Amino acid sequence: MSLVSLVIVLIVVGVLLWAANTYIPMDSKIKSIMNIVVVIAVVLWLLSAFGVLGSLDTIHIGK
Repeated sequence: MSLVSLVIVLIVVGVLLWAANTYIPMDSKIKSIMNIVVVIAVVLWLLSAFGVLGSLDTIHIGK
């Protein structure tokens, strides 16, 4: 994945998160949880994209 693609994905995720926070009425606790989940998902995706984490396909939850 090229650097340009990474930047575009980050911009799109940021704009979508901003729009959800601005225009969707939610309790502040729900917004905080949503923001934390999105940030953690993006960080894990970036670590995987740069090869720091390895492949996320090998992670299995449950049996």
